[in-house]
Amino acid sequence: MSKLPQKARVVIIGGGAVGASSLYHLAKAGWTDCVLLEKNELTAGSTWHAAGNVPTFSSSWSIMNMQRYSAQLYRGLGAEVDYPMNYHVTGSVRLGHSTERLLEFKRVAGMGRYQGMNLEVLSPDEIRDKYPFVETHDLTGALYDPYDGDIDPAQLTQALAKGARDMGAHIERFCPVTAARWTGSEWVLSTPKGEIRAEYVVNAGGYYAAEVGRMFGRRVPMMVMSHQYLLFDTIPELEAWSKEAGHKLPLLRDVDSSYYLRQEKMGFNLGPYENPCRAHWATPDDPMPDDFSFQLFPDDLERIEWHINDAMDRVPLLAKANLQKVINGPIPYTPDGNPLIGPMPGVPNAFEACVFTFGICQAGGAGKVLAEWVTEGATEWDMWSCDPRRFTGFEDHDYCVAKGKEVYGNEYAIHFPHHVWPEGRMKKVSAVHDKVAALGAQFGPYNGWERALWYARPGDDTSEAAQKTWRREGPWFAAVKAECEAVRDACGILDLPGFSRFRLQGDGVADWLAEQITGKIPSVGRLGLAYFADEKGRIITEMSVARMGENEVLLITAATAQGHDKAWLERDLPAGITLSDETEGWSTQILTGPRARDVLHSASVDADLSKPWLTWQKAKIAGSAVILMRVSFAGELGWEIHSPVQVAPAVWDAITTAGQAHRLRPFGMFALNSLRIEKGYRAWKGDLSTDYTVLQGGLERFVDWSKPAFRGKASLAAEKQAGVEKRFVTLRVNAGDYDPPYMSTLWHDGKVVGETTSGYWGHRVGACLALGMLRADLTEPGTKLEVEIFGQRVPAEVLEDAPAWDPANARLRA
Repeated sequence: MSKLPQKARVVIIGGGAVGASSLYHLAKAGWTDCVLLEKNELTAGSTWHAAGNVPTFSSSWSIMNMQRYSAQLYRGLGAEVDYPMNYHVTGSVRLGHSTERLLEFKRVAGMGRYQGMNLEVLSPDEIRDKYPFVETHDLTGALYDPYDGDIDPAQLTQALAKGARDMGAHIERFCPVTAARWTGSEWVLSTPKGEIRAEYVVNAGGYYAAEVGRMFGRRVPMMVMSHQYLLFDTIPELEAWSKEAGHKLPLLRDVDSSYYLRQEKMGFNLGPYENPCRAHWATPDDPMPDDFSFQLFPDDLERIEWHINDAMDRVPLLAKANLQKVINGPIPYTPDGNPLIGPMPGVPNAFEACVFTFGICQAGGAGKVLAEWVTEGATEWDMWSCDPRRFTGFEDHDYCVAKGKEVYGNEYAIHFPHHVWPEGRMKKVSAVHDKVAALGAQFGPYNGWERALWYARPGDDTSEAAQKTWRREGPWFAAVKAECEAVRDACGILDLPGFSRFRLQGDGVADWLAEQITGKIPSVGRLGLAYFADEKGRIITEMSVARMGENEVLLITAATAQGHDKAWLERDLPAGITLSDETEGWSTQILTGPRARDVLHSASVDADLSKPWLTWQKAKIAGSAVILMRVSFAGELGWEIHSPVQVAPAVWDAITTAGQAHRLRPFGMFALNSLRIEKGYRAWKGDLSTDYTVLQGGLERFVDWSKPAFRGKASLAAEKQAGVEKRFVTLRVNAGDYDPPYMSTLWHDGKVVGETTSGYWGHRVGACLALGMLRADLTEPGTKLEVEIFGQRVPAEVLEDAPAWDPANARLRA
C-alpha cells in the first residue's frame, strides 16, 4: 500500500472526473510530482450518478471549445491509457419549436463550423431520418450534432486516473483534507494520513467545493440542485430497430420542453430540467451532510410529471416502457451556471476547478485549462466565462440559491442579446437609482450594479417576454434611437455606477506601471487609455489611467473586470506601492454631446471648460467636490463626472436641472453600445481578450516601442517582424433584421477568414456595424466580405482604419 507523500508540487482536492482530468493534464504537461486527495473513493460525488452525456453544443465560444476538446480526447483515451471505456458517439437531435430557436441553432452551427465541426440544421421533414420515433408535427426544425454521445462517467474517471498514475502522479483515496494553512511559501494540508506540503492547491471538490473553499478562507459562490433522471426498461421495438440499424438512436433533446431522452441499452434515459425546481442543502433545516458519497435523494416524480407526459407524447414509444429506476442526485450550480476554473480569488497559489453542472462533457477540456493555468499562468483560449474572478463577493447565499434555481429551470433557454434574467436583482444600486427609475429606466446588472439599459416611453412594451427576440427592432429600438440622436444633437447623461477603480500610490509608481502597460504613462493632469499584455503579447485588459500626481495614479476599468484587474495589478506589485480599491466609494455620470459644455458651464462655477481632451480637473458642482475627466466613450464632446457616492444625488440634480435648457436627455447602455461601436471603441472580453494580441487588436498606436521593457514586448516585436496574421477591422454590414452576434463568421471567396467580436446598429451613421478580426491580407478598405448571421451570409465591406463616426475626432476635441 502506497504512503501519502510528504510533498507535492500540486495537490488536487477531489476525485471526480474533473479532479482526475486535472491530474492527468498536469502530468501530460510534465508536472508529474502531483497528488490527488479524495475523501472517499474516486467518482463518489456527482460523477457517480451523472448521466454521462457528452455534447459539444454551447452558445459560448469558450465552453464550446472546452467541450469539443473533451469529445476529441475521449475518442482516443481508452486506447491511450489502456483502459476499457464505454463511449458511444451517437450524435444528437436538438428539437426546435420556434423561429427563435432555429436561429439559435443556425448561430451555433456557424460557431461549430469555425471550430472544425459540421453541425447540421434539419428541417421538420428531415428529423425522422435521424430519429424515426419522434413526432414532428409542431416543430420548426432541429440541430443535428454528429459528435454528441454518452460515456460511462466512472470509466472515464478511472481512465484519466490510470493515465495520470502511469505518468507518475499519485492518487490517495479515503484521505479527506481537514485543514489548510499557508506558510508564506507553500500550503500545508492536514489529513487523517498525515500532512502534505504543496506549492499549489486545486479545489476540485464538486458539490463540496464550498466546504473545501472555507479551509482557504474562500466563500465559493455556489448552491446545489436536485436533478432527477429516469431509467426505463427494454422496449422490444427499440431493440429490434437498434439491431437492424447497427447503432443506438441519437440523443434527443427537446430543449423548448426542457428535457433530454437518450437510448440506454435497449430502453430510455429521460432527464428533465423542471421549473419550479428543488434546491438542496440551502436552508438550516436541510444541512449538508459531512459525507454524501454514493448516496441519492428520495424520488420526487411529482414535480417532473409534465415532462414525463410531454416526452411520451413526443416519442410515443417511451409510453410502452416500464420505469426501472430513478436517479435523484446533487448537482452544483454557480449563479450563472458556468463552472469555476482558474485562480482562487484572493488566495495565493490556489486554483479552482469545481462547481461543474456538466462535469462529464467538460472534464477533459477543464483539465486542460486548469493545467495551463497552473503551469503557464495563462490559458490557450480566453476562459473568462469560467474564471472564478467574474464573481466579486456580493453573491451571498440567497443570491446563489435564487440564481442557481433560475439557471436550472431555464437550462436550455435561449440567451437573447437584450434579455435580462429577473432573479438576484437590485444587489447594488446607484445613489441616484430612484431618480433614474422615475424617468423610465429599464435596468440590467453589471457585476451586480443596476444600470439603465434604455428609457421606456409611454406605450413601450417593457415585459420580459418582449425581450426574448434576436431581432434588432425590439420595443427598445425607437427609444434608443432617440437617445443616440440626443447625444448627437444636444447632450445626454448616463448614470454609470460600478466603474472599477484602483488608486496606486508610492515612489516609482509611474516607472512600475510603465513596465506593465504597452504605452506611455500620462503626465500629471492628463489621462489616457492603457493596455496590459501578457508575456505572449495577448490583450489582458484595458484601463483608463489618470495621473493624479508624480507618485499617484488612478486606474478605472470595467465593472465586470473588478476582480480580474485587481488580481492582475496585485500579482507583481512591489513593496512601497499601495493599491486601494475605491470602487464602492464613487459614482460616475457621463455627460456628453455638443451642448455638454453649456450644461457644465451652468452647473459649475469653477470648472475650466477650455481644458483639452484627455485631461482631468477638480471642480465643484452643487457645492460638492468632483473630478471632471474630459473623455467620452460615446465619441462626442463630453466629460465623466466622478463624485463621492454621498454627493452624487446633488450632482445629478444640478446637471439635469442645468440641462433642461439644452435638451439634455438620459440615455442607457444600449445607446452607449451603439455609440461606442460607431467609434470603434473596444469592449472588454469581447473585442479585447486573450484570444488576440495587442497588434491583432489594432492597438499599435498604444505601444511605445521606445520603452526599454514592458510585459509582452519581445513577443509583440517578434510578431511585428513576422507579420500580423489577422487584424482588427470595422465592417459595414447589410445585416437585414438581425445584428451579427459575437463570433459570427466572416467569409471571403467561400473561405472562412475571420470573425466578428461585436455588432450593433449605429444610429448616427444609420447602418449596422461590426467590429471583428480579419485575415491581414483582406483588411484593405473597400474589401467585400460576407458575414454569416444565423446561417445566412450577408454582404459586408471593410471600412477605413478609423471610426465610422467622426473619423478625425473633431467632435471629441471640440
